[in-house]
Amino acid sequence: MSAPRLAQLLTTGAIVLSSIAPLENAKAQSTATAEGRTNGRPQYTPADVRFMQGMIAHHAQALVMTALLPERTTRSDMHLLAQRIEVSQKDEIGLMRRWLQSRNQPVANMSDMSMPNNVLMPGMLTPAQLADLAKTKGPEFDRLFLQDMIRHHEGALVMVRDLLATNGAAQESQIFQFASDIDADQRAEIMRMRALLAASSGPKP
Repeated sequence: MSAPRLAQLLTTGAIVLSSIAPLENAKAQSTATAEGRTNGRPQYTPADVRFMQGMIAHHAQALVMTALLPERTTRSDMHLLAQRIEVSQKDEIGLMRRWLQSRNQPVANMSDMSMPNNVLMPGMLTPAQLADLAKTKGPEFDRLFLQDMIRHHEGALVMVRDLLATNGAAQESQIFQFASDIDADQRAEIMRMRALLAASSGPKP
């Protein structure tokens, strides 16, 4: 992977969506309220919108991390793990983008992510941590990748927990099911990665 390409990945994958602003949250609130009055069914809330927007950024960083793997490890089980993560995260990003678009909510262009004045989602790596990961190879990379990705997945669980704890959020059946699926999938992958970490021959922290 070329240095410019790696720099682009580290920059674009590390941060949350810069296009999310209070005015957009207000738009989500007014739209959801209006639709709720129209048909009486549970509707999405600003918290639902923020969850989907934030999870897109969260998933995007996972893809940045898996993109580092092919040139840094020869372990077939690590390559299989990365492939599974890539397939699931890309599919879910597509679902989240469609969910937002169908509700006329902002969907950031992945290339528009930028570091200044943004807050990382739970579990996300800082640019410095991503750079440290990119510097490693072999067993050291395997160990650090698994540790970072476990923490990254645990952050997604925090995001789901916070959504479900928000009054009125996740009442729409589609987003409740999606959040539930993320919780189950991330927990399963965490268990798989812990097993790989235990089998790793890399140096211990």
